[in-house]
Amino acid sequence: MPAIPALIQRHASLLVFLIVLLIWEFTCRFAQVPEYIFPAPSVIWSAAAELGATRWLEHAMATLEVALVGYAVAIALAIPLAIAITRSQVLSRIIMPWLVVIQSTPIVAVAPIIVVTLGAGMLPRVVITTLIAFFPLVVSTALGLASVPAELVELSRSLRATTSRQYWQIRMPFAVPYVCSALKVSITLAIVGAVVAEFVAAEKGLGYLILFATSSFKVPVAFAALGLLVLCSLTLYAIVQQLHKRLFPWSQSTAA
Repeated sequence: MPAIPALIQRHASLLVFLIVLLIWEFTCRFAQVPEYIFPAPSVIWSAAAELGATRWLEHAMATLEVALVGYAVAIALAIPLAIAITRSQVLSRIIMPWLVVIQSTPIVAVAPIIVVTLGAGMLPRVVITTLIAFFPLVVSTALGLASVPAELVELSRSLRATTSRQYWQIRMPFAVPYVCSALKVSITLAIVGAVVAEFVAAEKGLGYLILFATSSFKVPVAFAALGLLVLCSLTLYAIVQQLHKRLFPWSQSTAA
């Protein structure tokens, strides 16, 4: 008997998800909700199967390409900038207000301007994704680099350690939990950024498919695309989490 509750506890999330799907299905059927307003899961599945695996793969890969490129650019920009901010108070005072301004500006409002300025290719979509995924990485990395105990910093200076050694051997290990936490958040934001960019200018992608499907009242297809977006986001989050566990297992207990 105790094995059954343990099994339920282990798969509680999956069971709740299945129960929600069943309630959703029966509610739509018995209440006779029109599928163009709120389709049942079975209708969504049929619409997804009708579109075909090739089309779904094409749209998913287009979204993932933009999301991953924007994510990589955000990492390449954020970590050096965080190091520069922690090394210089002058740079911190100059850069931080601009970062807050960028983060406070609604990207949805700026996206059409970016597209007009940079054209309708992949570049503006990558820029929009980078802007959305960039801020958490900078802030968390800078916070982690600044969280080193002052005693260790003074000890490194007394031993005449160079600034580069101080950062790579002392500050960066302390910042790893912060950076990894920010990477998990930013990978989901990268998916959001790719979808926002596809809403503005794209010819393929899951965001484009949602926009096209809703404008054509093909709501089941839009729900199927939304479900695939959630699956992609959760998969990428799990990959980053597993990389954190494998590459930096010692930081798990102190993860921010």
